[in-house]
Amino acid sequence: MDLLAARTAMIDSQVRPNDVTDRRLIAAMTAVHREVFLPASLAASAYADMAVEATPGRWMAAPRDFSKLVNIAAIRPEDRLLDIAGGTGYSAAVLSRLAASVVALEQDDAAAKILKDGLAAAGVTGVEVVSGSLKAGLPAKGPFDVVFVNGAIEEVPAAWLSQLAEGGRLVVAVAEGGVRRARIYTASGGKTAWRTPFDTPMPMLAGFEKATEFRL
Repeated sequence: MDLLAARTAMIDSQVRPNDVTDRRLIAAMTAVHREVFLPASLAASAYADMAVEATPGRWMAAPRDFSKLVNIAAIRPEDRLLDIAGGTGYSAAVLSRLAASVVALEQDDAAAKILKDGLAAAGVTGVEVVSGSLKAGLPAKGPFDVVFVNGAIEEVPAAWLSQLAEGGRLVVAVAEGGVRRARIYTASGGKTAWRTPFDTPMPMLAGFEKATEFRL
């Protein structure tokens, strides 16, 4: 399989035609080899137009969905970024080429080791990997200009919003009534507003379901 040709085809057929205009993002996705972040048995799926489960419960998003989410975040070279549930490290590898600093958060030490190993295998340096509660975020290392979430959720933790710097953006897919939509939250004056630019079939991130309501 010609992986260089596959990466080029990915950009030309899945990224550029879907309103992804950030040239720095396109360059980063061209440079980062997706197959490195997948088991060898799944390498052939690295550039397909679909999400691939890299490890149990952690997905490498389809190129179209990943690129559109990053594009709406409008990441600047000076931004501080928090990458949540980064799995094997693909998102952090791309984001580290766009932001000044990236902290990648995983749920426990075992998951953090997988993320570190993935970044090391790809030769990525400069990403800080931390383990801890995904819902809590990383208040000690904030505020962040961008928070990027790898997976769809039903409920956005208030802790993530509280860790946004002035003008900061949280980018996440939110599941509502069976439909998953991209949301970008923007912090301004101590408040956050959000908009929904597009639908996205991002895989669900376990543990972020809405609490069940009990009624008499």
